[in-house]
Amino acid sequence: MQLPAARGVFYGRRIRNNKTLPIFAFLACLTFVLTPAIDPTASFAIAEEEPDMLDRGPAQSVTASDEAAQTFARDDFEISKIEPLVRAAPAMGVPDPGSAQEIALKMVTARGWGRDQFDCLVALWNKESHWNVYAHNVGSGAYGIPQAMPGSKMASVGADWQTNPATQITWGLGYIQGRYATPCGAWAKSQSSGWY
Repeated sequence: MQLPAARGVFYGRRIRNNKTLPIFAFLACLTFVLTPAIDPTASFAIAEEEPDMLDRGPAQSVTASDEAAQTFARDDFEISKIEPLVRAAPAMGVPDPGSAQEIALKMVTARGWGRDQFDCLVALWNKESHWNVYAHNVGSGAYGIPQAMPGSKMASVGADWQTNPATQITWGLGYIQGRYATPCGAWAKSQSSGWY
C-alpha cells in the first residue's frame, strides 16, 4: 500500500521553501545557456587592437631538468622539440667480494673503462637480470646476467655459459663494446628504447 505524499514532504523531510528547487533549476539552465555566449577571447582582442597596452619584454623559455629542448626557427615561426634526457646511472658503491659485480668491476677496469662505466653497467644489468646468472626470459629466450638472446651465444666465450658469471660477463662486455662502445652507451640505449 502506497501512502499519499503530504504537501511539503520529500522523502520524509520537510522542504522549508517549495520555491528553492525551481529557482536552482532555472539558474542552472541559465548558466548553460549563457556560457557559450560569453567570448573568453574578448580581452585578448582588445589587447591586440591596442599594442601599446602590452608590455612586450624579452621572450622567455623554461626547460625542465628532465628534458632536453631543441629549438628550430623558420620565417617567423619557432618550434621547440622536447625530448627526455637519459639519466646518468646512479653510483653503485663497492661490490661484495666474490660477487658477479666484483668480477665485472675487475673486467671493466681491465678494459680501461672508469668507475662511471661500471656504474652504468650495474644499472643496466640490474634492469635486465638483477645480476642473476640463471635469469631466463621464456618469451624471448634471453638468458643470464647480460640477457643474451639467445643465451647459447655466450658459448662462444665458454662452455659453462649457463652457470658461470665470469663467462656471461665476459661475453656481455664484448657485446657492449662491439655494439655501443661503452656500458654507458648501452645504458643510454636501454633508457631510450627499453632494450640494448
